[in-house]
This record gives sequence, structure tokens and C-alpha cells, in this order.
Amino acid sequence: MMLARNFQEMFLKVLLDRSEFTVSHVMLGNDETLQINSSFYLLLPIKQELYGDIFMIDWPTIERCLSSPIFKNPTGASMNGAYLPDESLRLLDNVYNKTDVVGSLIFAPHNKTFFVIDDILDELNARSEYSSATYEEHYKERFHINLSHPEQPLLHAKQLFNLHNLLHDRLRETTGRELMEHFVELPPELCTMKIIGFSKDMCSSLSLLPSLMCRLENLLVAIELKEAMLSSFSEASQISASGILEALTTERCLERISLERFEVLGDAFLKYIVGRHNFISYEGLDEGQLTSRRSAVVNNSNLYELSIRRNLQVYIRDQHFEPTQFIALGRPCKVVCNADTEVSIHPKNMNPDRQENCNLRCTKSHHWLHRKTIADVVESLVGAFLVEGGFKAAFAFLHWVGIDVDFEDSSFYRVLDESSINLSLMDHTNVAELEELIGYNFKFKGLILEAFVHPSFNKHSGGCYQKLEFLGDAVLEYLITSYLYSSYPDLTPGQITDLKSLAVNNYSLAYVAVQKCIHKYLIKDSNYLSAAVNKFENYIKLPNSEKDFVEEPACPKVLGDIVESCVAAVLLDSGFNLTYVWKLVLILLKPVLSFSDMHMNPMREIRELCQCHELKLGLPKPMKADGEYHVKVEVVINSEVISCAAANQNSKVARKLAAQEALCKLKKYGYTHKNKSLEEILHDARKKEPELLGYNEEPLKVEADICEEIKSLQISRERDANISFRNTEVPIGEILKPSNQRTAGDTKFFKDDINNGGNNQLKVAMHNDCRPKGTQKTNKKEYHGDMVHKTARSFLFELCAANYWNPPEFELCKEEGPSHLPKFTYKVTVQIKGPSETLLECYSDAKLQKKAAQEHAAQGALWYLKQDGYLPKDEIRV
Repeated sequence: MMLARNFQEMFLKVLLDRSEFTVSHVMLGNDETLQINSSFYLLLPIKQELYGDIFMIDWPTIERCLSSPIFKNPTGASMNGAYLPDESLRLLDNVYNKTDVVGSLIFAPHNKTFFVIDDILDELNARSEYSSATYEEHYKERFHINLSHPEQPLLHAKQLFNLHNLLHDRLRETTGRELMEHFVELPPELCTMKIIGFSKDMCSSLSLLPSLMCRLENLLVAIELKEAMLSSFSEASQISASGILEALTTERCLERISLERFEVLGDAFLKYIVGRHNFISYEGLDEGQLTSRRSAVVNNSNLYELSIRRNLQVYIRDQHFEPTQFIALGRPCKVVCNADTEVSIHPKNMNPDRQENCNLRCTKSHHWLHRKTIADVVESLVGAFLVEGGFKAAFAFLHWVGIDVDFEDSSFYRVLDESSINLSLMDHTNVAELEELIGYNFKFKGLILEAFVHPSFNKHSGGCYQKLEFLGDAVLEYLITSYLYSSYPDLTPGQITDLKSLAVNNYSLAYVAVQKCIHKYLIKDSNYLSAAVNKFENYIKLPNSEKDFVEEPACPKVLGDIVESCVAAVLLDSGFNLTYVWKLVLILLKPVLSFSDMHMNPMREIRELCQCHELKLGLPKPMKADGEYHVKVEVVINSEVISCAAANQNSKVARKLAAQEALCKLKKYGYTHKNKSLEEILHDARKKEPELLGYNEEPLKVEADICEEIKSLQISRERDANISFRNTEVPIGEILKPSNQRTAGDTKFFKDDINNGGNNQLKVAMHNDCRPKGTQKTNKKEYHGDMVHKTARSFLFELCAANYWNPPEFELCKEEGPSHLPKFTYKVTVQIKGPSETLLECYSDAKLQKKAAQEHAAQGALWYLKQDGYLPKDEIRV
């Protein structure tokens, strides 16, 4: 073991610390005991047996190298060997046998260079011709050396090269060529012997080892992390160690692998899956609140904290390999880090971006990491699990990290049921035509109706498209990222991000909405919005030749929003079946996914162009006059200022127009991008068939909506009751009390208005005293269905539809409390049709959320309808 350890110390000195061999004596194995630790390893030469495939350690070579004179005690070394011209050579330090000289490491003091001797050139000596003179004359003229033994044959020598980082991602040459070995001829008397038996082949093999061991060490770190995860969840077995290593390797390592592509995919997936969880689990939150809640989970600060809890930072590879910093047994680290020295070695004000800090090595392997880098590793590992193990493996990893992505199925079905509140909009749009345009037949028609309701339309009690837009934006970003990631395997993460931005920005989605004509089904109540949409539609439909002569109108955000909300509606109606949504998106976004008409943001393009040519860019503050913003873009070229101006009602549009004009002028001056444009890169890029990455979860079962089943409902001819209520006030605690436990004293009459009544009671009012008598009992319909997942509000809508009544109307009656914690009271009105119409009004308690107040009012209406015989008493389970 000591022999093997000394051999490793020897070749590490040759490769990395060869200056130590310029002296006449080198000591090996100063620490006589082997300090074994977890990273202990020895690298030794092997030889193959003459017959068979058995490999054995080449101990003779090891012993021959270590028996070299430089490692012996100088007092016992003989400096005068017998010289035999046919068998030996006179070197600068001694006489050596020719067999020892061939395949040895020598040092030439005249040019302070190490060489490995490959052969002895018996046909050449110092008096042989070298260029226009002899070798003897060349050395005398250049180095002022008079050779004493010019008759000796020359040595065929290869210079010992410096060690390189073989993991570095060097630019590949356009024309492949084999690197030729370069040899020189040396007079033996100018060389001193260093190591006998150290051949050029051994030297070449050993030069690979530091880079190889660095990669192996990193791979073992990835395996260690995999085993740590595997002990917590079995899905970790589905991801390879090389995949984990790629997810742990940052761009700063300058290798051919990095976490950035995985990170782009993981970021989009995390945004979608957390958004989906929030959308289903927090039904009462609006779009802004859902966005804030999702941001709280996926932001870098939270991901950093989660990563630290799982100790992921210790596995991150964030330093490029520097051969001079290679540490192994026989070459210990010289920067000893302990409690006394740590502060001086790693000062708190150290900048992690500085080169010397990045490559600092200490005995404890401390290194600097940005907080964002630690957060990025969570996203990149999500991407790695997604690619190699699918959704289920990615979910398991997210659970392990501490991110909740599950939701209750009942919550999902409740969302579907509540979409029925939008069925009152059936008269405002042609759902069948819209479904045909989209290419999807909805089971829950309320979803597609909600997807096209603008906030300006407030003539119904349902919602608008904003919450669906939140979900659609997230799933659309993931699907497009998956498309680009799989279609263009050679694109950089930055290029994928740029293409994704081009595909799903508001302009592209608005273009899709107009091309597909789905904007015509937008339910809105705003003349200004209608005019803006029409203006943009007319512009889009103009021929390209005419667009140059017309000012481009502002793109209404609503057009892009309805594409996103439409995608979300399909996602929900299909039970999160991404296969359906994937096919829909590929068809819907086909006009933009071809990237045939790519236009990068002019402001970004001009910034990059000015930075590329070191031009000064000026952006004066916009000035408003006559209802328009007047904007300038200025570029300084050799003290000359190029100024371009534009005006528009939107300052961003004006800036874009001015930048576009400035770009044209710069290009006329000959200023172009030094690198390929994104369009050129995409044209030359290798393209594969796109695939939906990772999707392997089972979609939820979704059955037909109530509006599809109304026709099958049976009309009941019987009805009980001689119960008559008028102006009845029911205590809140009695709503769910079984009727056989309720007494006459549980109800009382009231005439006070909602503004004067008690806050803790649910009020039910019947007007016109027209409840059906015995002759009208046939008006009641019987509904059969499982109500486990129904809300009171959705069931009330279905009950009204089943009885051919008008949809219930919800009205905000009162808003009270402080601005930061308002409470809402709602009234629901149900028009019970018959020979004499009955108007039922129910008031809720004051609630913190509008939906909760509507739900409470609906519960009161259902309670009365149940008592009055419009529904069997065991039918409601809400």
C-alpha cells in the first residue's frame, strides 16, 4: 500500500507540481501512515495477462519508477557509471543504460522543460544537419552551449504537456482533424534523468485521470443523493444518476451538461401543478389571490428554504474543474480550514462571483453558492424527474421537498358542479358553434360559458373568465415548454425561453383568437372594449402589404385571455386529461408554433445591438400631449445622435414603434448582430417530433352535466303537504335539523327588512301567498342523482332547470365591516312558476367571502323547497 501510495504521489507531482523535480532529490511518503477516509483511492497501472482477459496491477513498472535515482538518498547514489557507447549514454547527471533512457522522464535545464523519451535516434547526432546548420551549431548559437559529446545519438523526445480540464465544453472545430504528436531531438548530455520507466503512453493515460476522477466524484455525489431520496420514496429509482448529476451541475462548471434545460422545464411544470392545486383547493380566492398564493410557493425564496431543509446545497456542483486544484491521496489540500482559520479563509464579505473565490479549495470543501442557484436546483430536479419518471415521479419528489400538489377529488367535482351557475348565459352565445370551432364537445357547458364572460358583463350571478385564465396560462406555458424542449433538443435554455415568449405572449394568443374567430363569442358589456377588439381584428385581417401603411392598434388583452381560459375549460372538463389539451393546443396554436413570422421585441433587439457594438442608447421619458404619448429612442454613433420618434395612445406601443425605426436606421449604417438571429438558429436547428413530456397520471372521471340530463328527468304527479309558509324566518341552526325534530316554535313571522333584521338568522320570504294547492301538485319534478359532490348553489340551479323555472338570481344586499376585512350579505330569489307564481327570497348571514354568502342563501332556499315538497327530504346531501 505504501508503494502504491508513493507511486500516486509521484505521478501527481509530475502532472501538477513538476517544478519539484528540478532538484536532484525528491522525498516521497513523508507521512508514513496511510490516512484512510471516505474519499480514499489509489490509481495504479495495470497490465493484461498474455492469455485471457485478466488484468493485474503492473507492480514491476511501479517499482521501476520508484527506484529512479531522484528518489534515492543522494549520499548513496553513484554519479559515475561505466560508459559503453553501444549500451549506454552520457546524460548531464550520470551515465545510463539505453534501455533505461527509453521510456523515461528527463529534464532539460537549458530550456527548463520536461520531456518523455520515446526513442534513441542512432542515425542522428549533434553533427547531423539541423535546418541550415548542425545541431551542435544550433545549440551553440541559441543557448551558448558547447557540446562535449556531439557523437552521441540524439534522443527522440516529446515535451511533457500541461494538464487540461477535459470536462470543459470547448467549441468543436468545424473540420475534424487528428491531433498529431510533436517530437524534438535532444543531445543526451543536455538532459538529466528524473524517472525511469515513465513512458509517454503512461503519461498520456495519467493525464486523463484528474478529469475522469472529478466526473466520477460528481457522479458518486449524484448517486448519494439518489439513495437519500430512494430511502423516502420509491419513485427515485426511475431517475438515472447521470440525470441527477445534470440537474445538480450549474453553468458555472463550464461543462457540456448543465441544469438549465431541466430548470426551464421544471419551472413551467411547477407553475402549472401548483396553480392547479390552488385553483381546486382554494375555490373562494380570486385570480389575484391565487397568483399570490402560487408565487409564495414557487418563488426563489421559498424554494431556497425547502432546498436547505433537505440539505440539497451540499450536492450542487457549482465550480468548474481546475486541474491545478486537483486533490487526492498523495497531494493533500494546502488550505487547512478549521475553527481558527475559517474566518480568514472565507470572509463574510467575499463575493461569490469573483474568480479566485469560485475556485478556492479548502480541506472542508467549502464553496460559495448563490441563493438563486440553490432554488434553481429544486426546479431542475423536478425537470429531471419529469423527463425520466413522469408526473408521478415528479409529484413524489415535490412531496419529499415539501410542496403540496394534491387536491381532493370532491373539490374538483364541486368546481364542475358550480359551473352550472353559468347556464343562464346559454341565450347569450351559441355554445354548439363555439365547440365546433374549438374542436371539443363540453360535458359541463357552464365551463365554456364562463371562459368567455368578460368582467364588464355583470348581468348574471356566475363568474368571469379571470380564474380560468389563471389556470390556462399555467398549463399553456407547460405544454409549449414541453413542445419546444422535445422538438428542439439542441436549443439552449435561453432560446427555448425566447421561443416560448413568442408563442404564448398576448399578441400571439390574440392573433390565434382572431384567426379562429372565437373572439366573436366573447360575452361583454363594454362599447370601448368592443371597439378595441374590432379595430385589432380589422388590422389582423389586412394583407401584409397594407399593414405597413397603417398604425398598429393596441392589442386588447382580453383576446389572449380567452384563449387561455378556453384551454383551462377543456382541461377541467376532461378531468385534467392533458392528452386532450395537448392535441387542442397543437391545433389551436398551429399558426404561431411554426415561428414563420418571428418578431423579437424591438426594444430588446435594439438593446442587444447597442450592447454588441458598444453604442450608447438613450431613452428619454415619454411626453404626453393631445391624448397621446410622444416617445423618442436615441442612439449615439461616433458623436452623432440618431433620434427616432413615435406617438401612440399607449406609451409602450409608441416606444416599440420608435425602436423599430431606430433598428432600421442602424442596419442601414451596417450595424448587425454578430451572432445568429433566433430565426436563423431555428432554421438550422435539428427538429424532432414534439411529445408531451412526462404525462402519466390518470385523468379524473367526468360525467355529463345536468344540462344534458334535464330531458331525461321524470315529472312526478304527486305532492304532499298542506304546509303554508309566508314571511317565515328560520334560525340558522335549524337549516340542517331533520324536520321531525323541528317544532312549531322553531319558526316565527317577520316583516322587517334585511337592513333592520338580526345578523345571526337566515331569512326566508314568500310573496303573493301563491304556493300551489292540491290541484297544482303535478308541477313538481323528481330529480334522481348522487348529490355527494353538489354545492347548494349548483343544486339550486339544477332544481330550477329541472322544474323549468328561471335560474335563481343572487344579489349583493349589504357590504359591511372594515375595508381590509369586509363581510357580504346576499339574497337569492327563486321564481316558482305555476298557475300563480310564487317568489321566494332567502337572505344569508354576513360572510367574509361572496361565494360563501351565496352558498348560505342557497341553503335556505333549498331548505324551504324541501319542506314544501319540491324535493324529497332525503334527497339533499350538501
